[in-house]
Formats: sequence, structure tokens, C-alpha cells
Amino acid sequence: MCSAALACGISHGAPANSKLNVASVGVGGKGWSDLNAVASSPYVNVVALCDIDEGPNNLGRAAEKFPQAKRYVDWRKMMEQSGIDAVIVSTPDHMHAPISLAAMSLGKHVYCQKPLAHSVAEARAMTEAAAKMGVVTQMGNQIQSHTYYRTAVRLLQEGAIGKIREVYSWQSGNTSWNLWDDRVPGSNPVPSGVHWDLWLGVAPERPYVSKCYHPYNWRNWQDFGTGKLGDFACHILDPVFTALELTAPTSLVAENQVLNKEVWSKTNIVKYKFPGTQYTTDPTIKVTWYSGEGHRPTREQLTLPEGVKIPKAGSVFIGEKGHLILPHVGAPMLSPREAFEEYPVTKVEGRDHYTGWADACRGEADTTSAFSYSGPLTETVLLGIVASRLPTQSLEWDSAKMNITNAPEANQFLRKDYRSGWTVPEV
Repeated sequence: MCSAALACGISHGAPANSKLNVASVGVGGKGWSDLNAVASSPYVNVVALCDIDEGPNNLGRAAEKFPQAKRYVDWRKMMEQSGIDAVIVSTPDHMHAPISLAAMSLGKHVYCQKPLAHSVAEARAMTEAAAKMGVVTQMGNQIQSHTYYRTAVRLLQEGAIGKIREVYSWQSGNTSWNLWDDRVPGSNPVPSGVHWDLWLGVAPERPYVSKCYHPYNWRNWQDFGTGKLGDFACHILDPVFTALELTAPTSLVAENQVLNKEVWSKTNIVKYKFPGTQYTTDPTIKVTWYSGEGHRPTREQLTLPEGVKIPKAGSVFIGEKGHLILPHVGAPMLSPREAFEEYPVTKVEGRDHYTGWADACRGEADTTSAFSYSGPLTETVLLGIVASRLPTQSLEWDSAKMNITNAPEANQFLRKDYRSGWTVPEV
């Protein structure tokens, strides 16, 4: 039986041992690996492929590998195809919610890349739609299923370092896509086979500029991506949420340069305050996020002794008995080492994040990052995006009413406008 912590999804779709008919939207880059990972299940049929780029690295390559699948450049047309049970959504962030909500409204199961949405309101709508439709969902924070993260969660919940006083999380590696400080002037001819208007989708119209947006550098831009916070926090904050059973934050404040209307800041800090849980020492707990190249908490903040390596990305949990250091995609480490040399670490086996979703769609398993869990996690991450627009201003958050109570001017950033013809009625 599934526990609440697993946030499992129960399928009303294909019966066990039957084939699951899967469609994939966005089949280049991460979408290519998502598609292949799901398709590795012997119970999956890939029946439809959609990408705005018909070139050899996108729709062309996917069509060559899955020749039986119907091909589309417009996901709205793809949704009209009969016989689709489930949809993978691996587009830029700004199109996650429109496509996922459309799929769920038709009763289709959804695997959606992280972050789940581009605005807090979209994330809430996706959580509610998944519950209403009873579909099986999974967010693409696949590292959640890795043995390292699962083992760290067990160590924390079994009290290896006692109850937790504070958490720091960060991503301080370089960012290859953060290349511009403002709108790039001019335009370039749209390459053959690229459907630029479809790529823009719900976003405001702008001219195509080579190597600026499609296929890779879109994360830099406010209209399309969510910066480094959105790119990594749904991974790195996931074991923090899971292990401590966190809910919505009650307040937060961001520290970064004042934003223009085009790009995200190259560095930022977001200080969250959450209600305490059975795993924390106090009635509230602080979780602080850092992002940007070389930007992470100091050794003094982490209260770590010299000689303990601080990873480029990950989290440090400060507990009553010591520290748990969890590198991003690395084995958890207990500190001080001499105090934990004899501690019995029980390794938790990993699971397949992709085929696990496909199995759940067939009623054979559960999902650990269903939208009932990953929706609130994404909301927290995207609240950090909202706070970054009003740096140094503390924001009080009422999750039940989805309202920032002490700064009404911030509430406009919980939602976004959609281009004419691209409305998203559920938001």
C-alpha cells in the first residue's frame, strides 16, 4: 500500500501487463533521454512524437528511432490523436503547464520535466488537475530515485544526526547558458524546420536570434526559463522536503541584484522559513538556498571543520549530533567523521524514475514525485523566483489562500499573462 510520503498515483488507465501508449512532446536534449528512458520499458509503445524542430537532433532523430510513431510539430494537434494513454512533457519551462494541463484534462497520465511549471499559479493548477482527474503523474527530478538521495533520506529520518536545526542548499557550478545581461537586439532567419511561433507558445512574441533561445540557452530568459534556481532546486531541495516532510514555507526573502525584465540574476540567495516537523528541533526551520558560480555558504555558516570537503552543489543538514553532507548526485557523508565511524549506514537501493512512472500508469507501481508532492515543492522553488523580483523584501506566504499577505504588489508575480490564442483556462 502506498504511503502519503510517497505521494503515489493510482492508474485508471491501461491494465497491468498491457501496453501503455505514450506520446512525447519535446524530443531533443533532455527530452531525448526522457523518451528513451520511458521507452526502455517492455510495456511501452511510443505512438506519437512532437517537436517544433524537425531537424536531425530533434524530431528527425526521434522519428528514426520510433518510425511507427506519428509525428507532429504542434502539440495541440497531437492531443487530437486517439489511443494516447500518457504524455511526456520535456519542453522549455514556459510550456510545461499548458501542455500538461491539456493532457490531464483528457485523462492522460503525465511525466513532466522539472520545474513543474513557470509560475506558482500554474504549479497549483497542475496539482489540482492531477487530483481531479485521477491520473498518474511524475516530475522529472529523477535523482530523487537514486540510491544516494534515498539513503540520505533514511539516515535523516532514522535520526543519525538527531533532529535538524537548519539546512543550507546550493548550486555553485558554472552555468553555460547564462550569457546575456539584457535583450539581444536584432534577429536572424529562422532555420529551416524550426517552427518559431510554436516554440514561443504562450510567451510574448519576440524575434528569433541564433543561439540565444532555441535549442538550449532559453533558461537565461524570464519569459521562458526559471534560471538556476528553477533548474536545480527541484533536484537539490527534494531530499530536504522528503526527509523533513516539509510543507509550504511561511516566509521567505531573496538577496540578488535588482532584475531587469529580461534575464535572471547570475547569483542569488533565498532564505525560507518553514513550519517545523517531527524531524526538526524547533517550531520553525530555516532552509537557505544559494545559486551562482562560486556562490555558496561559508564553512563558518555550515559550522563544518577544516578538512571536510564542501561540494560544488548539494545540501548540508545541521543536526543535534552532527552534520549530514549530501552532494548533488553523491553519497551522503556524516560529520564529524570520528563520531560516525561505527554508524551502521543502510544503503537504500535506487529505483527507475521513468519506467516506475510507466508501471504506475499500468497499475503496477507507484510514483514518488507525483504532482501531489512535486507541485508544492515546485511552488516553493517558484516562490523564490517571486522573491527575487523584490530583493531584500521579506514576504509572508499564506499557502491556503495562495496569497502574499504583507506585500500585495508581489502577488502579480504568482501568475503570468498568456499570448493571445494561447490561453490556459485552468490557471
